[in-house]
Amino acid sequence: MNYEQELKPEVREKMKKNLVYVGIFSIIMLFAGLTSGYYVSMGKSFWLKYPMPTGFYLSTLFIALSSLSFWLAIQGAKKDKQGQLKGAMTATLLFGAAFLYYQFQGYGELVNKGLNPVNDILVTNGRYGDYYEIKYKGNLVAVDGNEYLINGKPIASSEFKKIQSYFKQFEKINRSAPLRIKQPNTQIELFYIGSPVLIKDKQLFANDSTQLTYSDEIRLNELAINIRDKRGDFFAHGTYGKDFTIYYSGKALEYQNRQLMYKGTALKPHMQLSAMQAADSASAFLYLITFVHLLHVLIALLYLMKVAIASFSGKFNSQNTLSLRLSSIFWHFLGLLWLYLLVFLIFIH
Repeated sequence: MNYEQELKPEVREKMKKNLVYVGIFSIIMLFAGLTSGYYVSMGKSFWLKYPMPTGFYLSTLFIALSSLSFWLAIQGAKKDKQGQLKGAMTATLLFGAAFLYYQFQGYGELVNKGLNPVNDILVTNGRYGDYYEIKYKGNLVAVDGNEYLINGKPIASSEFKKIQSYFKQFEKINRSAPLRIKQPNTQIELFYIGSPVLIKDKQLFANDSTQLTYSDEIRLNELAINIRDKRGDFFAHGTYGKDFTIYYSGKALEYQNRQLMYKGTALKPHMQLSAMQAADSASAFLYLITFVHLLHVLIALLYLMKVAIASFSGKFNSQNTLSLRLSSIFWHFLGLLWLYLLVFLIFIH
């Protein structure tokens, strides 16, 4: 009987550890599936690649620091140093919260770069030049990538804001009422399929007798939104080849004269069409993988708050560290998992 009683704490510890290991194994399988799905989806498809946001690197630093402080907390408990235990657990919570904060900072950076969970890679609806063009101060505006140009030079930010202000009136349309010019600008001339758009009684006409249809207004509305967001041919902001690159079947594509090219040759028409219809699966996977990990960290952090409260109540000492150790195993695992995901995304993404 005494022998059985002596084994009970060990059996209990082993059972709890096994539960933690089962949870860890389940999470490993989940992320193995997600990263495998990411890799397989790259296959013979168009794939957007870009650098990871700074926020992700900073969050890596803080989750590493949180693992270190957690280890110090356990060492404090084992040596009955309550001050070290309390201070280290407080630091662990703060570092964990910093990880969450910088993860969201990273998401903010991605959104600011035009990289959203649900997007296409190439702009198709409202693409400048397909239906509408403009002259600004008598000069035809052109597009290269996401840059709006006049005479081959980028339009100054202050000047482009005037164009954005003019197009703002087209950001909302009403099927039941024809579109009207509310803010005319004599410096801007709008063209539809190569011909100047005429304005009669503040309404828009393709020629002397033909008013723009609702479909034409939708195209103008889509162009206005692209100009608002300073999008030309890509949803991702920045310079092609520097801030982002499109790959096909693992090979980087070039961009010239508003066309995707491979080794100096334009993609065949059916490939160009496929590229225009391709969704940004890379960003969708990135958000999914990192956000699922973030949820696990959030849940673990909420549990750590409970552990931290217990540490301040004097529950943990050299004779009682099981909950601390089990929590640390899971927390260290989440840190290592994040490091793996970041390395995977850096080298694969």
